[in-house]
Amino acid sequence: MKLILIAAIGKHNQLGLNGDMPWKRSLSQDLQFFSKTTRNHAMVMGRKTFESLPGLLPGREHLVITTSQMEKQPHLHLYPSLEAFFEDWKESDQTVYVIGGGSIYKQFLPYADELILTEIDQDFDADTWFPAFNSNLYSREILDTVDENGYQYHHVCYRRKLEPDLSTR
Repeated sequence: MKLILIAAIGKHNQLGLNGDMPWKRSLSQDLQFFSKTTRNHAMVMGRKTFESLPGLLPGREHLVITTSQMEKQPHLHLYPSLEAFFEDWKESDQTVYVIGGGSIYKQFLPYADELILTEIDQDFDADTWFPAFNSNLYSREILDTVDENGYQYHHVCYRRKLEPDLSTR
């Protein structure tokens, strides 16, 4: 399995505010980037992130880490822990995107092969942050730069220089 964390963050790793993005839904080009990037792949997330979605996103498997009871649906798979998720997916040759929230990003960060971050060049009020990471462990490539609705942001790919230690999974 190739594990990629994908997130949009403010200048100081701001990730969320009151269960939504601090910039709301004003970055439609970034939402399109997210959709295009994650389509035809599995996405792993926490329950609150799943509940913040407008519904099941087309063309994706939804993998939710939760101990809460949730209604079974096609394309929705529930895991009570990271360990249970890794047990099912560690031998897979698929790419899996981690899409949040803050706690899920922090738990998956040590295992990530890549980070794809929308880095927004602005500060925001937030109650949730993307975890700090050692950028020296990654090569950094700016994929593109976008100006939209008064915001400038970059889609950036951080590729891990060394393979993550899978023996701890």
